[in-house]
Formats: sequence, C-alpha cells, structure tokens
Amino acid sequence: MSHASSHDVARDSAARPWLSLLIPVYNVEPWLEACLASVFAQDGLDGVEVLAVDDCATDGSPAVLAAWSARHPGPLRVIRHERNAGISATRNTLVEASRGTYLWFLDADDVLMPGAIASLKQQIQAQQPDLVLCDFAYLREREKLKHRLRGERHVRSFDGPPSQVLSDRGLLMQGLLLPGYLHCWSRISRRSLWDEGLRFPVGRYYEDMAVVPALALRARSWLHVPEVWIGYRQRPGSILATGDTRKYEHMMQALAGLGQHWAEASRVDPRIAFAAAHFAARSFIGACRHVSKVGDRDRLPGFLEVFTAASPLGASALLGAYVRRGWWWRALRLRHWLGQCRAAGR
Repeated sequence: MSHASSHDVARDSAARPWLSLLIPVYNVEPWLEACLASVFAQDGLDGVEVLAVDDCATDGSPAVLAAWSARHPGPLRVIRHERNAGISATRNTLVEASRGTYLWFLDADDVLMPGAIASLKQQIQAQQPDLVLCDFAYLREREKLKHRLRGERHVRSFDGPPSQVLSDRGLLMQGLLLPGYLHCWSRISRRSLWDEGLRFPVGRYYEDMAVVPALALRARSWLHVPEVWIGYRQRPGSILATGDTRKYEHMMQALAGLGQHWAEASRVDPRIAFAAAHFAARSFIGACRHVSKVGDRDRLPGFLEVFTAASPLGASALLGAYVRRGWWWRALRLRHWLGQCRAAGR
C-alpha cells in the first residue's frame, strides 16, 4: 500500500506543471487574440499550464478563448465564472485552480515578449528563487518620440541589483517600493507563497498594491532579471486610465492594509521603513491631488489618517529623511498636502 502511494506521489509530481500562466478575461476581445498568440508563440512551453478564467464576458472574448482552446486542448484550460465577479475574484480563482510550481499573471490585453518563458525557465532551473522580477515595455497605439525618450521600450520594474539571487529582504522591499511598480504581472512567484490565505481583495481597485508587498515579504530568495518579458498595453478604457474618486478611495484602503504587512519588517530594517513611508506618501499625495481637483476636499482629513497609520515613519521623520537625501521637491509637496489636510479638518 505504501509502495503504491509513493509511486502515485512521484507520478503526480512529475506531471505537475513547472509554471501556471494565469490570464483573467473580461471584455478584452480586441486584444485577447494578440495576448494568446504571444503565449503560444513562445519556446519552452513544455510543462507550462495556461489557465484562463472568463469572468462572464459579454463581448466576443469567450469565442476567442474557445477557438484557442480547440487548437491547444492540452496546455490551455478555460474556466468560466457563473457570474461576473471582478478582477480580484478572477485572479483568486486562477490561484486556486492553478497546479504549477510557479505562478505568473498575464493581463489579457498585454502580451508576452518573445523568449520570455524560455528565459524564465532557464533562470528557475539554474537558481530556483522564490520570486522572479522582470522588466516591461509600454505598448501604445501611437508611440511618440517623448515615449521613447522616457525609456518606455524598457522600463525597470525594480530598483536594485540585477541578475543575482539574493535573500536580503530590505533590499527587495526597497527596490519594489521606491519606484512604486507593484503590478503582479512583473512578479513570478512560487505557488507556495500563496498558501495560508494570501489573496487579492475582492471588489476593489489597486488589488496588486494590496498583495505584492505581502508576497515579497514571504519570499526567502529573489532574482531580478533585467529583461523585458511583458508588453504592457496602454489603452483608454483600462481600469487605471480613467480616474474617479472611488479608485483613489480604494488606493487608500489598500494603503491602510499595507501598514500591517510592513510594520514588523520596518521595525527591524530602516531601509524598509523609509521605502514604505515614501510609498505611502506618494499614494497619499496622489489621492489628495485628485480629490482637491474634483472639489471633494472633505476627504482630505481621512486620507491623512490613513497615511499616518500606514507610514512606518511619522511625517516629521519622513520630511527629515527627504531633506537629508536632497529630495527637496518631495519634501515641499508632502509638507503642502499635510497642511491642506489639517486645514480641511478644522
């Protein structure tokens, strides 16, 4: 009995995909074909599970998925929600249905760049880190000279040492939080990091912001590969391309939740404390600017409360850190919005 059981375990382990590529799908018909084509044009797809969840799309996305599933019945699995649940719930479904050792999210309006999966496989086979960080490029319908001059063909998603496996958590959090790129699709993680209930917050925007720092704090080893693996499409109808007050409220809710994740780490590592405080300040200033622009200044005192609770450094300590670094403009902006919030609360 025990011999049969161990044989089954070995067989299951051998059949387990080394990677699950996770694609949430909702009303993305104009871009889904290009997304899937970029996936199935990759070298090294052996052992890769491509898992898509149709979140009750009302356009032609289900037909596109069906056509690709018929062409690639082995690697492509399609799941359909019974009712529309939103991006966070869809990503949670993908995590729970995945079987791969590593998980990689890909938005259905983005693309994998040529050679991405082969390069990832090479890195994982050689290094086996818990977390792999990659770079990205912006995809625009009309690329202008200013976009090229801004370096949009290769955007570094991480501000830290490349091409080496490290375990320095302070360096990892600093490299993530200072540039502020917290999207989940440029982070490939071990499936085991999602155990014990790490999931996206359902019904909220900025869901990546609520999850990626917690994911990074769970990683024991990490690697930044300074290669462009994702083409990140800029389109007018995307969630973050349109601004409304509710989205900024959700951003501040995500910030409030982050405070508990980095509190302990910040106490033992001043690099994490500063990087987290700076990220909190950037989010706070962005939210304040928006509600002031739309004439909704009554929200300012509440935003100040969230910032104060989430930031590992007090406002005075952060202002002092900015001045010591020569970040005068950041110090002036933070001081301005602190004053605006206090005035609005009187």
